[in-house]
Amino acid sequence: MSEDKKTVLYETHVDLGAKMAPFGGYIMPIQYTGIVKEHEATRKEATLFDTCHMGEFYLSGPNALADLEKLITCTLSTLENGQCRYGMLCNEQGGVIDDLLTYRIAEEDFMLVVNAGTQDNDFEWIKARLSADTQIENRSAETAKIDLQGPASPKMMNAILDEEISDLRYFRFKHTTYKGETIIVSRTGYTGEVGFEIYAPNKLAETFWKEAMQQGATCAGLGARDTLRLEIGMPLYGHELSQTRNAAEAGFARSIADDKEFIGSSVICDPEQKKETMIGITLEGRRAAREGDIIQTSDGTAIGTITSGSISPSLGTAIAMGYVPNEYAIEGKEISIQTARKALPAIISSLPIYKDGTARKKLSRFL
Repeated sequence: MSEDKKTVLYETHVDLGAKMAPFGGYIMPIQYTGIVKEHEATRKEATLFDTCHMGEFYLSGPNALADLEKLITCTLSTLENGQCRYGMLCNEQGGVIDDLLTYRIAEEDFMLVVNAGTQDNDFEWIKARLSADTQIENRSAETAKIDLQGPASPKMMNAILDEEISDLRYFRFKHTTYKGETIIVSRTGYTGEVGFEIYAPNKLAETFWKEAMQQGATCAGLGARDTLRLEIGMPLYGHELSQTRNAAEAGFARSIADDKEFIGSSVICDPEQKKETMIGITLEGRRAAREGDIIQTSDGTAIGTITSGSISPSLGTAIAMGYVPNEYAIEGKEISIQTARKALPAIISSLPIYKDGTARKKLSRFL
């Protein structure tokens, strides 16, 4: 087994007293001052997340768009330069190899941002299915990625960068400069709050991180990142998404084109093949459900399985996500979760469970 890698910010995290643990093949910060505190700082102020473990692939060529259309579930032909879109990379059986973001940099130039644990497999899968004149390059090792998320982040970014980003719209990105170097600033994130993902040369990572801290940003780890994404119903690869589960069952209809052919589309776009539905779950108390716990009807009949669960710091109760047969996916339906210790009463909730996020609001509201 290969040794876990370290991101370019590893020493910074250690110096700041972060609790470190393996994730996706890397040693990553799990928490600094505490998951709840970091979670709340994201919802109310701004936090920094090290996401340097993520992968960045660059594709170019006259057939790059056509190749990506066949590989990725979402429609890409309508992407404007400077726009990005969420989609999935699937196998022939409709299972998810990875979920990713596609950035259109120019007419024939694209960047894919993929998950850390699937990066090597993703690269080989994509490369093997490209046209002869489509070029692909893995720039993950030379690219630092930092997320600055929360309502205070727009003011911080304007103070840090060489030029303001006040006009950046949701799921748009731009090339700008920081310390005289070209970087990409993307108005995206995994938290449900207004924020940015920054792609920069490795040598700028520590400087940016510390400058954002000076502006008042709180350092946050993967623990808060998980509770934040769970509240807004974002799937985590290996939990809600896998190679053995039909991509359509996750419910991201906007990320699945029904007017083009792509690998797995014959299964994914066939309603008869969609047997289950991903649901949100709100529990009555603060005792959390965990991955693998059984979802039951109110009379104790097993109908599904929990994929993720935690306390929701924003809502003050336990929440979860999981899969049940389509006929049971009814908002407000009373269910129970059989844990190792006892059955916990719960109801099915619409996603996102937390509905007060600022992600889509105009930046002018925060400046």
